[in-house]
Amino acid sequence: MYYAHSTKNPDKSNWQNLRDHLINVGHLSRTFADDFSAGDLAYASGLLHDLGKYSREFQKRLEGEKISVDHSTGGAIEGTRLFKNDQYPAGLMFAYLVAGHHGGLLNYGSAEGGLCERLQKVKIPDYSAYHTEISIDTQAIGPFRLHPFPHKTGFCVSFFTRMLYSCLVDADSLDTEKFCSPGKSSSRGNYESFAILNRKFEAHMQEIRSDAKDTLINRERQEIFEQCVNAGSLPPGIFSLTVPTGGGKTLSSMAFALEHIRTHDLKRIFYIIPYTSIIEQNAEVFRNIFGSRNVLEHHSNFDPATVKHGNDDPVCESLMLSTENWDMPIVVTTNVQFFESLFSNRRSRCRKLHNLAKSVIILDEAQMLPTGYLLPCLAALSELVRNFGATVVICTATQPRLGDLLDEKARPREIMQSPDRLYKTFKRVNVTNLGPLSDAELSTRLTGHRQVLCIVNTRNHAKKLYDAIKDSENCYHLSARMCPVHRRKKIAEIKTRLREGKDCRVISTQLIEAGVDIDFPVVYRTMTGIDSVAQAAGRCNREGKLPCGEVFIFRSNDDDAISETSWQRRIASIGEKTIKKFEDDDILSLDSVEYYFKELYFYEGEGLDKEGILKMIEKRSKNYKFPFEDISA
Repeated sequence: MYYAHSTKNPDKSNWQNLRDHLINVGHLSRTFADDFSAGDLAYASGLLHDLGKYSREFQKRLEGEKISVDHSTGGAIEGTRLFKNDQYPAGLMFAYLVAGHHGGLLNYGSAEGGLCERLQKVKIPDYSAYHTEISIDTQAIGPFRLHPFPHKTGFCVSFFTRMLYSCLVDADSLDTEKFCSPGKSSSRGNYESFAILNRKFEAHMQEIRSDAKDTLINRERQEIFEQCVNAGSLPPGIFSLTVPTGGGKTLSSMAFALEHIRTHDLKRIFYIIPYTSIIEQNAEVFRNIFGSRNVLEHHSNFDPATVKHGNDDPVCESLMLSTENWDMPIVVTTNVQFFESLFSNRRSRCRKLHNLAKSVIILDEAQMLPTGYLLPCLAALSELVRNFGATVVICTATQPRLGDLLDEKARPREIMQSPDRLYKTFKRVNVTNLGPLSDAELSTRLTGHRQVLCIVNTRNHAKKLYDAIKDSENCYHLSARMCPVHRRKKIAEIKTRLREGKDCRVISTQLIEAGVDIDFPVVYRTMTGIDSVAQAAGRCNREGKLPCGEVFIFRSNDDDAISETSWQRRIASIGEKTIKKFEDDDILSLDSVEYYFKELYFYEGEGLDKEGILKMIEKRSKNYKFPFEDISA
């Protein structure tokens, strides 16, 4: 008898049988990978992953001997032996999966390191006893069902390997947890169906409509919402959603996702957001609509214990467990968490990736995608759509020119019928370029307004300006250095003062620019990219209560107050160039935004993949020799 996991019981009566573990992991991996037509490959990886535990040495370790045993290399070698074919690298693919199922995906490397060295190991424990219990059908594995984009075959196959790895390590973790921690295992999966979530959403929207006044803005918001619902029945793919600030794109994009899932039998919704401050707000909105046990908020500042829920709905442990594999119906997370997971080689980060298959991925404030990694990020998103049944929605008021960077077959389809008309309808501010301003001149201007917001590029500059005006009454300072609870409290206080018409002067970093529903009559913004200027303008006359709000752009000439990065200086330079070109027309028009991103991406050039990730993959893709560790680093 061979075992996979032991207990404290010396008679082994309740130890986990190794054959059972391998078959369980194989079946669960198959279930995950069936979402992208790779179930047979995933099942075989499940059988192979712990073949090394059939060695006498590993069994002695389970019995208590203090010895170190390599139990993953055996299965990796066996995978290459069983599936050896120079034209069909399934064996090497299995080697990556099995060798890395604990330590992470390895570089192929050489005889001195990496997977290559592991496969050439001479002294490994004899695992041949597996033949007495496990039969691996090599004929069941057919060709890879992949459709690579031109010149990206290596990326396609490496991403496929990563997704299969995700299926394996999640299945291995879940079966091990079920045996070792059955109580914890039973806390998983306690969420509601999308049929129920749809009904909750419809009830919420009906309540909003019943309370809404019949205004032009509200009629336009309803039209945006209906267009999103109608577009939800379109075939899966990449979409853009260009909605002006204040147009209700958060709920409208959710309406698209729910209808898309209903129409195409998809599985999850991922809402990807650049800032934790926006996540905190949006996740709370979604929890209020769908219930806390159906929404995962996942970022570094989040504590599941703070989620409010009924006494009969103990979701804390369920939420904590779901951060491991993103199995909730609705997941709200950061750009950093999302894209780092897509390129990581670590087991813990890769484990969640297979749940992106057959999902709707909404990139909110998509202009904030990391420019230095933009090409690899777009390649990953394109793969998820082309080979894994996902749909991507690029959602923003200032649509970046991503179509020019995508393959022709992957270019986004706009959901809104007339973005230009919407922009004109929602235009609620005048934008004036003031040119250079000293901090003294700026401070005088700010104290001259009863209600004003000033957004600058750095924390140091924000603090200096606040110190300059704080002696006047009712001044506030916001920055990412504040703890989330304190920041939310301050923003709530600011909103109250604005609503009551009281004096309120706020100095903030750009954390307030996106996703914070706040409404000032006057906004000042340090020179920056046009997308950020538009976001700042979205905090001015947001609800259209004034005939027109005032937005002032300025360039600070106090160098000691700025401490800007080279990136901030670069986008400010391109932003200023764009403003001068469109100053006599409309600084925030869609044409201006398009021009800005065209200039930005042209200027960046190869900097859109600053680490050369795509070239690295394609260069080493011959014979399946991928640098997974190098990419992750």
